[in-house]
Amino acid sequence: MADDEIDDRVLVARAAAGSEMAFRTLYRAYVRPVYWTALGFVGNPADADDVVQDTFVVAWRKLPRMTLEGTSLLPWLATICRLQAANRLRARARHGAHDELDTEMPARIDVEREVVEAEMVRAILAEIHGLGELDREIFRLCAAEGYAYQAAAERLGVTHGTVRNRLSRIRTRVRATAMETETP
Repeated sequence: MADDEIDDRVLVARAAAGSEMAFRTLYRAYVRPVYWTALGFVGNPADADDVVQDTFVVAWRKLPRMTLEGTSLLPWLATICRLQAANRLRARARHGAHDELDTEMPARIDVEREVVEAEMVRAILAEIHGLGELDREIFRLCAAEGYAYQAAAERLGVTHGTVRNRLSRIRTRVRATAMETETP
């Protein structure tokens, strides 16, 4: 199995056994979505950076006791991120920003929304899992890791147009899946 083909379950097992290389690979794969999740909760880049760091420190410590249920580590990391963001907001509230955060915090920690978002993540991951191997790689490289079309095309040995067209179709499918799981 080539390094590109190693899935999260293998990487989680290796990282849990102490492999820093496996953990770095997971970090690189998920740091962007974790950052955007954190930023959505805490509202500023500096705090989001701290929440991301805290998320991955907690993940590193908990990996030996963690059992990955799906094929992606992202839902678990997103849950840790939400908890770390809530901790950050509470700490901010204790240190002087009471007026702003007292009204923000209940809206930020909305259990119903959390459940809907978790369901949406599961549905999207199932949709991605159902893609062919090339489409999954295109999605991983472009959407999760931020590769440009040409860079992804070169890495995968396909044309720029192939990446652009397939990614467009993938995004349409993922958007449709996300819209189906939203509450009315």
